[in-house]
Amino acid sequence: MTVNNSFRHSGRFIKRLAVILSMSLLSAFAQAQSPDSGPNSVIDSAVDEIAVQIAGRKNDLAADTDSLYAMIDGILLPRFDKRYAAQLVLGKHWRTASDEQKADFIAAFYQSLLRKYAEGILEFDENKISVLPYRGDETKSRTVVKTEVRLEDGTKVPVHYGLVKRDAGWLIFDVIIEGISYVRNFRVELNSEIQSSSLDAVIRHLQREAEGADSV
Repeated sequence: MTVNNSFRHSGRFIKRLAVILSMSLLSAFAQAQSPDSGPNSVIDSAVDEIAVQIAGRKNDLAADTDSLYAMIDGILLPRFDKRYAAQLVLGKHWRTASDEQKADFIAAFYQSLLRKYAEGILEFDENKISVLPYRGDETKSRTVVKTEVRLEDGTKVPVHYGLVKRDAGWLIFDVIIEGISYVRNFRVELNSEIQSSSLDAVIRHLQREAEGADSV
């Protein structure tokens, strides 16, 4: 799958960060978050937890992708609203998809993203991430947490996270890099693919990606 040209000048780090970090920043709480936790506390706590999870393990995880995927899945799955993200990505096609197609797409999309961007977590460095003061409205059902990521050359890249409020607390569903939403980016791309083939064909493509049959 292609990535918007606006991502490319920030390098492979930001390309991979686009999904796996967006989702995993919500992820790795040793204990479940309180429903009263604010959006920024979700990000702040997760940054610390990710650092703990990968400390001293980067080489081992890089050499053992099964363990890498398992680690990410274990900390990501309970904290990422994959159904909502998949619904937004499918857009108008969600309304006409069958229940089976929706379930297959959610699973395939999640697994494809997890594997496609897994290496990005190995480049995670909490010292390069600054969570900015929260300026949103916590009474709303959706909000945005803003951060900056500092690259090797000192460039600061805005990386913002879309969160949705659920009964269990705030869940991430989107990441916006330099104003480009990954949900919107994938929606445009997949809409084109669905129109030129079919939803079932796109699901099969994502399933092959998740299985490693297609190149990343």
